[in-house]
Amino acid sequence: MAFTATTEIQQEHQQKIKEVFAEVAKVVVGQEYMVNRLLIGLFTNGHVLLEGVPGLAKTLTVSTLAQVLHLDFQRIQFTPDLLPADLIGTMIYNQKEGKFEVKKGPIFANIILADEINRSPAKVQSALLEAMQEKQVTIGETTFTLDKPFLVLATQNPVDQEGTYPLPEAQVDRFMMKVFVDYPTKDQEMEIMRRISNMSFDYKVNTTLTKEDIFSIRNEVNKVKISESLEKYIIELVYATRNPKSFKLDHEAQYIQFGASPRASINLNLASKAAAYFEGRDYVLPEDIKEVALDVMNHRILLNYEAEADNVKTADIIKVILNKVPISK
Repeated sequence: MAFTATTEIQQEHQQKIKEVFAEVAKVVVGQEYMVNRLLIGLFTNGHVLLEGVPGLAKTLTVSTLAQVLHLDFQRIQFTPDLLPADLIGTMIYNQKEGKFEVKKGPIFANIILADEINRSPAKVQSALLEAMQEKQVTIGETTFTLDKPFLVLATQNPVDQEGTYPLPEAQVDRFMMKVFVDYPTKDQEMEIMRRISNMSFDYKVNTTLTKEDIFSIRNEVNKVKISESLEKYIIELVYATRNPKSFKLDHEAQYIQFGASPRASINLNLASKAAAYFEGRDYVLPEDIKEVALDVMNHRILLNYEAEADNVKTADIIKVILNKVPISK
């Protein structure tokens, strides 16, 4: 159902969002799900962590999306020898002027792609953490406010863990969503192979959304209504991860070490509003909450060693919670 009090500008934005998907598809085959989650993060001011094996077009998708949105984009390859100054910038002595000047780092952009974020040491991760949370960077004695929109899209390789620095729980929690990127289908992979083997393949895309459009869409998403019963449903879902036995989830309780933080309920609310907006509605349905629940909560529930021994995944726990927790009246 369309917006009840729709305006021409809202209809125009809805159309432009569809065009964003179409433009990205010119370069990236499939991965509409990833693009959807990246746009949810963009329109709700939330950072996104992408996890998947190499070669699934994570980097290509993010860089293409930045082109379509005409936003400043910086890709930072995280390595064990990276320093905080390589990320945020540093003070450089100007011999001609006889004083120190600030040289800003790549963090000063609208979209930051933190490639293989778990390969950087703790000092670099803490520098990125300030930027993600405070939307500001401190160099020397000066604090700089980052340009808006500011979005960190980080990638993580789940296979090769040698020489990596696992992200602290506090930092992982600051990502709005953790999205698992899957392999393409056979037909999609055939199309990928044909495109790449065709040397004349054109990677050019058209700019579809401006910064003004993005801020306007953010306001429209914020105005999407969510009923009190669904707000209570979100709280119940999050509470079920902390006290599963209260919801007769005795089997799942043995595997959960820590439940989701309050950021889970905040981001479930925001992400479900964006999901409803993408469907052309100005109100949230239970299906919207269930659609985003996995990506919002899968990195916020910490399982114990028993879960690892029994090969129980966080996604399994969340699916059971979604099936068993009733919607409040």
